[in-house]
Amino acid sequence: MRHVIALDVGGTGMKAALVGADGELLHQARRSTGRERGPDSVVESILAFAADLRAHGERHFGEPAAAAGVAVPGIVDADRGIAAYSANLGWRDVPLRNLLSERLYGVPVALGHDVRTGGLAEGRIGAGRGADRFLFVPLGTGIAGAIGIDGRVEAGAHGFAGEIGHIVVRPGGAPCPCGQRGCLERFASAAAVSEAWAEASGDRDADAADCAKAVESGDPRAQAVWQDAVDALADGLVTALTLLDPRTLIVGGGLAEAGETLFTPLRAAVERRVTFQKLPSIVPAALGDTAGCLGAGLLAWDLLALPTHPASEVSA
Repeated sequence: MRHVIALDVGGTGMKAALVGADGELLHQARRSTGRERGPDSVVESILAFAADLRAHGERHFGEPAAAAGVAVPGIVDADRGIAAYSANLGWRDVPLRNLLSERLYGVPVALGHDVRTGGLAEGRIGAGRGADRFLFVPLGTGIAGAIGIDGRVEAGAHGFAGEIGHIVVRPGGAPCPCGQRGCLERFASAAAVSEAWAEASGDRDADAADCAKAVESGDPRAQAVWQDAVDALADGLVTALTLLDPRTLIVGGGLAEAGETLFTPLRAAVERRVTFQKLPSIVPAALGDTAGCLGAGLLAWDLLALPTHPASEVSA
């Protein structure tokens, strides 16, 4: 059975799958990145995981994988197949595509940015299916974005497209590690809500999920924290939709797990802010933590659809 390898590399763990031509997940597995042992160990963990997946496919499906796709965090040069930088994983300028292709006996390999790769999956087979223009915004420790155009995700001229978390929504506000003050992710990420609710509630261990539960129970302190985050998020999203005019706005990540506790006030806040802009559909992400892996599989299958795909020439 023809299949591809899909790898989604996170800060501490890796999710992987063997994916069939119809998108079916034929086999799934997870492993630690081993980042505590340093960046070289992380790279070797990725290569070894891919090799084991190849062997599994050969044993169980009669042939090795025809291609591989891998999604990684940080700064990614997809055209050259280089994982340029990741603060969490500690690596710089890793030629990951070539290393993987060599370990996998020369099959073509696609390298992609984790959020854009997850966005690709949400756009093609998830919540944005059928939308010619979409914006995918996961709300996690930070806030990123993936700009979808006709079934692909726009990386930008330098690979930085979609960094919506660094739109300034509160000028002069809290400092951001990026060097600016008042960035969206300092007010509306899951981490920001956790921090604000821990302070407001006096519970150092409280997080965003606890805040959402307190909102649902009618706690006015939680409602104030939540509304501040929703207002900041709406300001950032309206800036984005003014520039991009998406048909569908897909919101995912940990904060979106609050469901309508987030989406009902968010839709209202965005609607209050639009004037001439067309209001997109604002919907929750559909694929959860499988989006990155599914997207990596799509990148791999896209390689096989190209007229030629030598490993040294392909790009994600």
